Amino acid sequence: MIFKNTVHYFLHFIFPLIISYYFFRNKWKTVYLIFLLSMLVDLDHLFASPIFDKNRCSINFHLLHSYFPIMLYTISLCFRKTRIIAIALILHMITDYMDCYL
Repeated sequence: MIFKNTVHYFLHFIFPLIISYYFFRNKWKTVYLIFLLSMLVDLDHLFASPIFDKNRCSINFHLLHSYFPIMLYTISLCFRKTRIIAIALILHMITDYMDCYL
């Protein structure tokens, strides 16, 4: 459980910092902020009962973590104006997907 939590929070906070600094060096602070704001997608957890279940897989359980929104996040990669938020949301979904198997 400690390993799972460490990996989860590393992928939510530290990995996006590395990605934003390495790939968006000129505007890394703004990109990192967008990556952090992508965690607002977790507001859909408030509609679940219970709100938090350590054994529940978020993917395809919560509304914004379901396959249709993930498809929209992926399509958003094709547009320059939405690319950074799409990357942030996809990284978020990958992180939550990994929780299903750790």
